[in-house]
Amino acid sequence: MCTPCCIAQLACCCGSAACSCCCKCCPKIKQSTGTRIMYALYFLLVTVLCAVMMSPTVEQALKENIPFYAEFCQTVNAGEDCKTLVGYAAVYKVCFGMACFFFFFCIFTMRVNNSTGCRAAVHNGFWLLKFIALVACCAGGFFLPNESTFLEVWRYIGAAGGFIFLLIQLMLLVEFAHRWNANWYSGVKYNRLWYAALAFVTLVLFSVGVGAVIFMGIFYTHPEACLLNKIFLGINGSLCLVVSLLAISPFIQKLQPNSGLLQPGVITVYVMYLTFSAFSSKPKEMVVIDGVNTTVCVFPFNSGTESDKKIVTGLGTVILFGCVLYSCLTSTTRRSSAALRVCRNTEPETERARCCFCFGDDTEEYDEEQTGSGQNVVYDEREGTIYSYAFFHFVFFLGSLYVMMTATNWFHYDNHKIEKLLDGSWSVFWVKMASCWVCLILYMWTLVAPIVCPKRFVA
Repeated sequence: MCTPCCIAQLACCCGSAACSCCCKCCPKIKQSTGTRIMYALYFLLVTVLCAVMMSPTVEQALKENIPFYAEFCQTVNAGEDCKTLVGYAAVYKVCFGMACFFFFFCIFTMRVNNSTGCRAAVHNGFWLLKFIALVACCAGGFFLPNESTFLEVWRYIGAAGGFIFLLIQLMLLVEFAHRWNANWYSGVKYNRLWYAALAFVTLVLFSVGVGAVIFMGIFYTHPEACLLNKIFLGINGSLCLVVSLLAISPFIQKLQPNSGLLQPGVITVYVMYLTFSAFSSKPKEMVVIDGVNTTVCVFPFNSGTESDKKIVTGLGTVILFGCVLYSCLTSTTRRSSAALRVCRNTEPETERARCCFCFGDDTEEYDEEQTGSGQNVVYDEREGTIYSYAFFHFVFFLGSLYVMMTATNWFHYDNHKIEKLLDGSWSVFWVKMASCWVCLILYMWTLVAPIVCPKRFVA
């Protein structure tokens, strides 16, 4: 039973065969999906490694539990207690290697239009060899000369790439909101329950948005402090109201009949999340209350311990890297590529209302290959590639820079710890606050663009 599966996995690791699970009960998987998942796993692995390198807790645990730890560090010339393998400089070097890995594949796969060539075979297979290459790239970053100059230059390159990735991420969020509305709205003419679902989800989204404004108004403002919080909470809340009214205005409805309140509901919730995250990332403010210095405008931890704070940090980290992976995996689909160019998709729309519309429509027929006792693979790229290989790797290249800057707290990297990923920093505060405004501007542009540039949106 296991022999055919082992052969299939060997062909996947050392050849151009598509990867699949050994379990027969697993649902069939498309070749293009499996390829993107494998690259995402590589990306996630290096991201976890960066988190470990920025964690003094993990460093201390290794020092206490690994026998002859100090001797091992001296043997590999990693300095006392492996200091060169931890900290922001180590993260910069590892992310430099990962960025070089994806940038090389971006150049290597340019103008690949079918999956039968040798370059496409390398892209879709040889996973063991590519893993070895990724490890070599990450390790090679520790042997670069002129470390101080490299770190200074790479920091600004990372900041530029991180901002571009943030822009792509926000554009994909806007595209997600429009796609959600279009998908569910397409089912209204067949079943009125889809209209009820649209109304219910819209009500929930705006309830969460209004609740977030009230929550931050209570706990993140103070009569004698937190002036920026008051100003930006008012601005962001007002802008969310403006885009909501704009979405249902008559002149927008005339050109976009499907425009409704679901899209601004999604945007409102995300903007409120970013606002909350920005307030949590701002350095703490203190005022004198009854002769005692008291920290104000912070999350109300009732237990007085660090347990609640760890939950908030963990949740924020999961959301953060979930958004990163979503952006990397979905930015190369045909629909998302059209959205990133801000033009109408030239392909005919065959929208079918589904609850899980993000996972695509499986109505198309493709060749399916039986892989012995393992998972069946659907070869959906026989006639041509269904996404841009080069752009896929370019997005992961930008994602590597974004992870590097996020893990090292952007420009406040000195003595930063991964456990304080969401703690106070003015650079993180302004990045998140700017992201709120860019997100709102992008959504507003998608509403008024057909009026400003009608020729680009002619069906």
